[in-house]
Amino acid sequence: MATRTFPFSTLINKQTSVFPALADADVVLERRDAENLVLMRSERFQAMLVGLSMAARSLAIVARANRTLAEETFAEELPWLVWLPAEARAECVRELLDHLLAGADTGLLLPFARALREWQATAEIHSDPELAQRLRGPFDTSESTPVTRPGADGA
Repeated sequence: MATRTFPFSTLINKQTSVFPALADADVVLERRDAENLVLMRSERFQAMLVGLSMAARSLAIVARANRTLAEETFAEELPWLVWLPAEARAECVRELLDHLLAGADTGLLLPFARALREWQATAEIHSDPELAQRLRGPFDTSESTPVTRPGADGA
């Protein structure tokens, strides 16, 4: 699908140049001090949700029937999975599939995107054995300051 990009101010000042673009493209409105916004026609949005839901459900069915195939499918799309320890790969695939399926049903894909970023960051840490070992500890706490747990003082 094609996208067209406009400054957000164009929507405010010259709507007539933004809305016609929606006929054959989604519109990204770039904002200086906030996240960009996306405008799309409702029928395209609904088609995307239906397609995503069907693809997520299909992949979940395959995963339940053949976990190895699901892992191979994800590995094709997510080559960084090889950096995860073997026991974490299955957990990663299971968690990502669960989030994707829930997101496809609800339209809330931020938890999936967050989990994807978190797993990729974890894999990148494992790709550097020295960094992974340092993060496992033990940690030098000689210069640390004890902190009480919030609410531990009865307040």
